Amino acid sequence: MPLPKAELHLHIEGTLEPELAFALAGRNGIVLPYADAEELRHKYRFKDLQSFLDLYYELMAVLRTEEDFTDLAEAYLAHAAAQGVRHAEIFFDPQAHRARGVPMGTVVAGLARALDRAPERHGVTTRLIMCFLRDESAESASETLAAAAPYLRHITGVGLDSAEVGHPPSKFREVYEEAARLGLRRVAHAGEEGPPAYVREALDVLGVERIDHGLRSMEDPELVARLVRDRVPLTVCPLSNVRLRTVDVLSDHPLRTMLEAGLMATVNSDDPAYFGGYAEDNVRAVADALRLTEEQLRELARNSFLASFLDDDEDLRSAYLAEVDAYVF
Repeated sequence: MPLPKAELHLHIEGTLEPELAFALAGRNGIVLPYADAEELRHKYRFKDLQSFLDLYYELMAVLRTEEDFTDLAEAYLAHAAAQGVRHAEIFFDPQAHRARGVPMGTVVAGLARALDRAPERHGVTTRLIMCFLRDESAESASETLAAAAPYLRHITGVGLDSAEVGHPPSKFREVYEEAARLGLRRVAHAGEEGPPAYVREALDVLGVERIDHGLRSMEDPELVARLVRDRVPLTVCPLSNVRLRTVDVLSDHPLRTMLEAGLMATVNSDDPAYFGGYAEDNVRAVADALRLTEEQLRELARNSFLASFLDDDEDLRSAYLAEVDAYVF
């Protein structure tokens, strides 16, 4: 039985397995430029973040209807439950869908149908986080937030993802200020390929409560000290870091150093269909590569629930933490 955990860094579009991509393509009359799922899977080898994003956006073409988004989320939730995920905070990228003519309502309604029944069907509680594409304009992000207004009862927070370099967090100051006014929680990708300064901007300019990735924070001792002092969670994605060449090999990953420095790190799968593993796969891989102790693994699991947006249900958070404390390795 896997260690109970929360997953806080998961892009639902990144859970699109090749077999499901072909199934949805067939249902929607779309011809993919690959002979079969096996040929497509061979394309899941990336030299950097941009090479991944090119395929990621290409395959989104198969997502057209509410049913497609429901099926996508259902498939992820089944994987997650089998890997010990008890709570998931799930990113989605509405700009990428709206650009293809898929309305915001279609995306949110399809995802919400699966997420609303996830506790009963999969034993997983969820939150939904709407991400802005940082390589799109700030105006596009603001338009996207406005388009989401009728659906905010389904959305807990906002995030910032896609190509990082050259797109500093400060570009999105105004839309994050508006999100805060609307009572939305705020997170952002920073310090994956971008410099430590982007982590500082995300904190100081956007007012984020969690940093997604944050690896390059380790280059700045003063920043590390601040993150430790303020208990800012970092949602780390080890297999993703290796697949996108942010880290050469898993044994070089800084996760253990982060824990030893006192950082509130968590382990997540990012885009598991593309990066070779879901939540528990990431935990097992990094535990083996870095020789993490049982206490460090328990700390990672506790961090995941403490860093979650379960503030509105402290009893549930406490119950999840009790499961972690009672877990026998």
